[in-house]
Amino acid sequence: RDYHFGDEVRTIDWNVTARFNDPYVKVFDEERELTVMLIIDVSGSENFGSREKTKKDLALELAAVLSFSALSNNDKVGAIFVSDRVEKYIPAEKGKKHALMILRELIELEPKSKGTNMEEALRFFRTTQKKRSIAFLITDFMDENNFIEGMKIARKKHDLVAIRLVDEAERELPNIGLVQFFHAETGQTTWVNSNSQEAKTLHKKLYEDQEMALLDNLRKSGIDFVSISTSEDFIKPLVKLFKNR
Repeated sequence: RDYHFGDEVRTIDWNVTARFNDPYVKVFDEERELTVMLIIDVSGSENFGSREKTKKDLALELAAVLSFSALSNNDKVGAIFVSDRVEKYIPAEKGKKHALMILRELIELEPKSKGTNMEEALRFFRTTQKKRSIAFLITDFMDENNFIEGMKIARKKHDLVAIRLVDEAERELPNIGLVQFFHAETGQTTWVNSNSQEAKTLHKKLYEDQEMALLDNLRKSGIDFVSISTSEDFIKPLVKLFKNR
């Protein structure tokens, strides 16, 4: 473009300037290419859902939105599916075909384990991703391992965002009488009287204590996070998350 007063002299294109007998400067477009990694929990607890969809369904919808957002920005996208082990690793690439392949693999995946170990996923992520990337950890955080420390280490090099999947029935016991609870990851069962006010209060307190501890740890670690329920429209909380960022 034409030279304007105040432009850096070093950006003047002398060949063009000589040809047109007027000063011209070079304009540079910054080359922007991000790598987006989806770290998705595929453990047994993701099959839980008390409404129209399960947490696994919600994870799939979020993966689709994030994958095609990356695609529209011409970014690479990859995925790590994890239970208590890395079930599948898909290196980051560009293109609609690749994004659709990630979603197809997530739909068709039959995990070898039902357990959860996010620390294993984060360790694998740090090992395989040498360049800085933005990673979305999509999980319900029902994990007894010390994943917070792994998140802190990952955050030192990468932009890590936590997306927590929740279901309303996990907080409030519905009035359905004597019911057998089944632990999707360990196979253990227990009977609970869901009409009992004492059981309801204890259940809610346990859930809220765990929730408060998790959110407090994420805040202290400086990790951006959002909780999304299986019964709500996930677009609004996602938009709010990115506006805050």
